[in-house]
Amino acid sequence: MNDEKVKILLCEDDENLGMLLREYLQTKGYDADLQPDGEAGYKAFTRSKYDLCVLDVMMPKKDGFALAADIRSINTDVPIIFLTAKSMKEDILQGFKLGADDYLSKPFSMEELLSRIESILRRVRGKKVKDVVVFNIGAFIFDAQKQTLAFDGETKKLTTKESELLRLLASNANNILERNYALKSIWEDDNYFNARSMDVYITKLRKLLKDDPNVAIINIHGKGYKLITPQAGEV
Repeated sequence: MNDEKVKILLCEDDENLGMLLREYLQTKGYDADLQPDGEAGYKAFTRSKYDLCVLDVMMPKKDGFALAADIRSINTDVPIIFLTAKSMKEDILQGFKLGADDYLSKPFSMEELLSRIESILRRVRGKKVKDVVVFNIGAFIFDAQKQTLAFDGETKKLTTKESELLRLLASNANNILERNYALKSIWEDDNYFNARSMDVYITKLRKLLKDDPNVAIINIHGKGYKLITPQAGEV
């Protein structure tokens, strides 16, 4: 499934659930390192290099939020997914303030966790092209730095939000751009009003890209958006 072995730090104090998750992730081609509490998880993180962390919130010795804060003091970029039985909005917001990439409430299916992991890893790989400022999008040339979109000799100036959103879509061309990730990246909050605002900008981008019939931004129900383009990448 993976081109390279991705190493995951899995911190879960429920021994049975932890072993099930580790075994499942290993069968999917991941190198999953299971730790039973927050302190053990922190020690493991300081010893090894991990590509992603899956942290239970309610753990002995050091809870998942405290562990995430410690991890962020060492590495500001490693993706973090929280697992918790809690579902209160305040807890979710606290997790995101600590730099969480996602949040999964128990009970959850292992397939759902796998889907979240794969989605985050796609985004991380997309970030590797964050220094790219000029993209081919079908017959369009998009300059994210200048905030311009050129087509057939005509260049249009984009607003900052239009440019930021199109850059995320172009960086993940032909892959799903997670709705919550886009909201947190651009609007910094995935509340109702920001979500409606993003819908408006998606509509604007569709109009800007309509001149090339091979290019489209489609809705992926319950997940986000996908920029469909036969030609994508840096110029």
